[in-house]
Amino acid sequence: MISITIDATWWVLVVFVVDLAIRIAAIIVVPRNRRPTAAMAWLLAIYFIPIIGVFLFLLIGNPRLPRKRRRKQERINEYIHDTSESLDFGTLRPHAPDWFTSLVTLNRNLGAMPLAGDNSAHLIPGYQDSLDAMADAIREAERYVHVEFYIFQSDASTDNMFRALEEVAARGVTVRVLLDHWANRGKPFYRRTLKRLDAMGAHWHLMLPVQPFKGKYQRPDLRNHRKLLVVDGRIAFTGSQNITDSTYNLKKNIRRGLHWVDLMARIEGPVVASVNAVFLSDWYSETDEVLTDEIDLFDVTSGPGDLDCQIIPSGPGFEFENNLKLFAALLYAAQRQIIVVSPYFVPDEALLLAVTTACQRGIHVELFVSEEGDQAIVYHAQRSYYEALLRAGVKIWMYKKPYILHTKSLTIDDEVAIIGSSNMDMRSFGLNMEISMLVRGEEFVREMRVVEDQYRSLSRHLTLEEWEKQPLRSTVLDNLARLTSALQ
Repeated sequence: MISITIDATWWVLVVFVVDLAIRIAAIIVVPRNRRPTAAMAWLLAIYFIPIIGVFLFLLIGNPRLPRKRRRKQERINEYIHDTSESLDFGTLRPHAPDWFTSLVTLNRNLGAMPLAGDNSAHLIPGYQDSLDAMADAIREAERYVHVEFYIFQSDASTDNMFRALEEVAARGVTVRVLLDHWANRGKPFYRRTLKRLDAMGAHWHLMLPVQPFKGKYQRPDLRNHRKLLVVDGRIAFTGSQNITDSTYNLKKNIRRGLHWVDLMARIEGPVVASVNAVFLSDWYSETDEVLTDEIDLFDVTSGPGDLDCQIIPSGPGFEFENNLKLFAALLYAAQRQIIVVSPYFVPDEALLLAVTTACQRGIHVELFVSEEGDQAIVYHAQRSYYEALLRAGVKIWMYKKPYILHTKSLTIDDEVAIIGSSNMDMRSFGLNMEISMLVRGEEFVREMRVVEDQYRSLSRHLTLEEWEKQPLRSTVLDNLARLTSALQ
C-alpha cells in the first residue's frame, strides 16, 4: 500500500513538473516574433489543452517557409531589383501624389517589383467569360505559356482553356504549369488533370508540396494562393479566379447551390514582366530551374494604355507582410472614398484600426462580403467584426446567397485600385503566397465602379439595428471563431 502511494505521488510530481516546464517554455518560445494576439491564442491553447495545443504548435506553429526556400526568395528579389533598377518601364502618369510615390517605394523595397507605365488593364467580371478570354490569349502564344493557379482542374467549364493549351503545345509552344499541392490533392478531377497535362507535354509542378517521404515538407497549411497567366511576356491575367467550375465541383457546394463570383484583369504592357517574374520565382523555388537565361524577363514593350501598375508579391517567403502593409497604407491615404471587396475579411488590429480611423476622418467606407459562407470558421470569424465596423460607420453590403463573392479588390478615391488574389484576413497576410496589382488611372477605377455597382445591385445592406438582433448562439460562435483565427 505504501509503495503504491509513493508511486502515485511520484507520477503526480512528474506530471506537475512536466506541465510547469511546458508552460514556462511556451511563455519563452511562443511570443517571439509573433503578433500579441496570435501569441495569446497559442498560449491559451497550450494552457487549456496542453497535449493538443503543443502538438498543433509543433505542426503549424511556424508561419515561415523552410530557410532554404526563403533564401531562394531573397536571391530572386535581389536579382529582380538589381536587374530592373536602370531599365525603362514606360512613361509614368504625371502629378502623382506624394503618398502614392512613397507607397510605390514601400512596395519596391518589400517585393522588389518596379512601377511600370504605359499599361492597359481591363476587367472581366463574367466567370466563364474570363476562362474563355484566357483560352483566347493562350491560342495567340508563339513561344511560351506560364500558368500558375491555386486550384487548377480540367472540367467542363475549363475544357476550352485546356484545349487551348493542348493546341499550342502541339505546335511547339512551351507550356509550364504550377498548381498548389494541398488545394488540389484529393479534389475532383485531380488525377485526370495531371494526366491531361502529361498527355499534352506540359511541364508541370506542384507548389508547396507536403510529401515528407520525398523530402518535401513545410507547414502543411501554407498555400500558394496566386492566380496568374502569362503569354509570351506580352499578355497577362491576374485576379481572384481559380481554374475550375464555379461550383468547384464539390458535392457540398452543388447540394447547397453555391457558385463563386470572381474578377480577373487582362493586362498588357511593361508590368507583364513583373507578373512573369512572380511565376519565374515560384518556378525556381519549386524546381531549382533558372529560366532567365532562356527568357529575357525585362524585354518589355509598351501596351495600348497609359496606366501605372505595380505588382506586389507577398507570403511566408518574405520577411514582412507585404500585402498587409500595402492595404493599410492605402486606407490611411484615402481622402474621400474606400470600397473593399473581400470574401474573407478577418483583419488584424492594424487593418481594423485603419478602417475605423478612415470612418472617423470622414471617409465614406463600404465593405462587400458574402451573405453565406463556404468556410464555417472564417465565416464566423468575419462576422465577429461586423458590430465594430457598423458602429464606426462602415456600410456593409452582403452579396446574396447562394453566391460566394470571391473577388478581392480595393478602390481608393477615383484614381487608385488594387486587384489580385489576396483576401483581407490573417491567412492571406501571413500564410498564403499572394499576388496583388496596384493600379493608378481613372479609367481603370471607372471599370471597377461598374463592377461595384453590379455587386451593390445584387447585395443587401446590413444595418446595425439588424445586427443587434443576432441570437446569442451566433455571437458565441463568432467570438470563438475569432479566437481561432489568430492561431498563426
